[in-house]
Amino acid sequence: MPPMTTTRYERQSVVAPRVSGAPLKLFVSALENGVTGDTVLSKLVKDSGIERFRSTSAGHASPIQIPLPLDAAAPATQPKQTEVAAGAAALPEVALGMRFETVARFAAAYREGKTDPVQVVRKLDGHITRLESGPDKLALFIARSFNEAISAAEASAERLRKGQALSVLDGVPVVVKDEVDMAGFPTTLGTKFLKVPATTDSAVVARLKAAGAVILGKANMHEIGINPIGVNPHHGACRNPYDRSRITGGSSSGSAATVAAGLAPLSIGADGGGSIRIPAALCGVVGLKATFGRIPETGVPPLCWNPGHVGPIGLTVADVAIGYALIAGPDEGDAVSWRQSPVHLSGLENRSLKGLKLGVCRPYFDDADADVVARCREALKACTDAGAEVVELPPPDLNVMLWAHAVIILSEMATAMLPHTREDASRFGPDARTNLAIGRHFRATDLVHAMRHRHAITRQYLELMKGVDAIVTPTTAITAPPINERSLPDGESNLPVVDALLRFIRAGNLTGFPGLSVPAGYDVAGLPVGIHFLGRPYQEHLLLRLGRVVEAAVQRRTPRHHVEVLG
Repeated sequence: MPPMTTTRYERQSVVAPRVSGAPLKLFVSALENGVTGDTVLSKLVKDSGIERFRSTSAGHASPIQIPLPLDAAAPATQPKQTEVAAGAAALPEVALGMRFETVARFAAAYREGKTDPVQVVRKLDGHITRLESGPDKLALFIARSFNEAISAAEASAERLRKGQALSVLDGVPVVVKDEVDMAGFPTTLGTKFLKVPATTDSAVVARLKAAGAVILGKANMHEIGINPIGVNPHHGACRNPYDRSRITGGSSSGSAATVAAGLAPLSIGADGGGSIRIPAALCGVVGLKATFGRIPETGVPPLCWNPGHVGPIGLTVADVAIGYALIAGPDEGDAVSWRQSPVHLSGLENRSLKGLKLGVCRPYFDDADADVVARCREALKACTDAGAEVVELPPPDLNVMLWAHAVIILSEMATAMLPHTREDASRFGPDARTNLAIGRHFRATDLVHAMRHRHAITRQYLELMKGVDAIVTPTTAITAPPINERSLPDGESNLPVVDALLRFIRAGNLTGFPGLSVPAGYDVAGLPVGIHFLGRPYQEHLLLRLGRVVEAAVQRRTPRHHVEVLG
C-alpha cells in the first residue's frame, strides 16, 4: 500500500475569501444553474486540489472497508450496562475548578432527598425559557415539550421514591441532537421543511429512556450536519455559553452548548467529521466519537453512511463514560453494530499511565494557534507525569485525508438529500446548498478512489498503532471564532476556519477509530481549548482513562451563561 505519511510535514494552505449575503446567494445560484454550474464547480474543486488527489496512488487497496479488529483484551462476555454505568458514576470526581452538576451528583441529590426530577425539570424549564428568549438568546433547541419532560420526571420520581431506579441516569436531564428520532418529535436535521413527527424512538433514545433519563428536547444543529460551524439559517445561530458572540462549532452545536450551559450533564451528538468533538472542544466539555458501529444508528436518518457516528457529550469524562456505557452495543436494526467487542470501562479508575505510549507528530501537533498548542502541551505533560511515554510519529498526508474525507462525506450527503434537492433545493440554506452541489459534482471514480484511500489509511493506522496506545493532537487548531453577525441568518462561507476546525479530526472518521476530546484549558480570551486522543478500535475505555488524567490536571472555568439546579 502507498505510504499514509510523508517525509516532512506539509499542509496545503486554504486561501479563499469570506463570502456572505448577496454575493453568497449569487454564487449558490451559479452552482445550481444548469448552464454555469458545471463550469463553476469544475473550477472550484480544481483550484482546491482535486486534480492532485485524483493522481495519488492507493496501491492495491480495494474500495471495501474490512471490518475493524476486535479488542483482544476486552471481557469475554458483555457486562451489564447499568452496572458499568454505575461504576463510572461511583468514581472519585477529579474535574477541577467549577461546580459540576454531574450525573453522579444528580443521582446523589435524588438518593438523599435533596431534590427530585420534577423540581429539576421545573427549574430547568424556567432557565431554558430565559436563555432561549429575547435578543440575547442562545438558540440551543429546535424543539422541546415541557409536558413530555415533566411526565418522564414524574415517572422517575415515583421509581426513586420506591427505590426502583432504572439506572444511575434515572431522572437525570439529557438533551439529544435533532438528528436522532424521538417519538412525537420531527427529526428536522436542522432544516425548515422536515416536519413529520417520528413514530418510534431511535435505538439511542430508547436506551436512554430505558435507563430513566428525562429528555429535555431536540438540540439545534448545523443544517444537515454539513459543516463544523454551528450557524443554522432556520433555527438561529447557536451561541457559545463562554461568549455568546462566538460560535459553538458543529454540527452538534446545541448538544455541546446545552451541556456547557449546565442544562444537562449529558447529551447526544453525531459525528461525520468532528461534529461531536469540535463543539465539545469549543464549548469546554467532553465529547466521544466511539468506534464505527459501536453505538447503533437505528433510527438515525441517513446523512452519511461511512464516516457517521452517534455519541455522547458530557460535562466530565465520567458523564461521557456513563452515557457511552448505556447507549453502546449491538442493535438488530443496525448491521454495522452487530460485530463488536463487549462494552466495558476496565481500568477507568487507574490514573497511572505507566507503560502506555502516546504517539505525537510534533510539526502536526504544533500546527495550531499558540495558545492552543501551549494548553495541549500542558495536557500532554500531565499524561507523561502520570507515566506515559511519548513516541514520535511521522507526518500524515493531510491532503489525501482531506480529499478522501470530503469526497466521501459530501457524495453521501448529496445522495441522501437528493430527493429534497430535486424537489426544491432553495429550501436549504446557502451553506448546505453549496456543499450539496459540490457533492453532486464529484464523479463516481472520485468516490471509488476516496474509498480505496480510506481502506489504505485504515490499514496503515492499524499498523502505526501497533507501536502506540493513542495518537495525541489538539482537537481544533483555533478556539471559537466570532460569529459574523452581518452574515446572519444565512451564515457565510469561511473555508480557512473550516480547515482549522477539521485539521486534526478527519482520521477518526475515515478509519472509524474512536476519538475523545477533553478540555485542556483556555486561551488568552478565556475561550476553551480541547485536546484529542485517537485510539485503537473498541478501546474507548483507554481513551476515557487518558481523559480523566488530563481532567485532573486542568482547572475548569464556569461559562458566562451557566445555570445550577441542585444548589
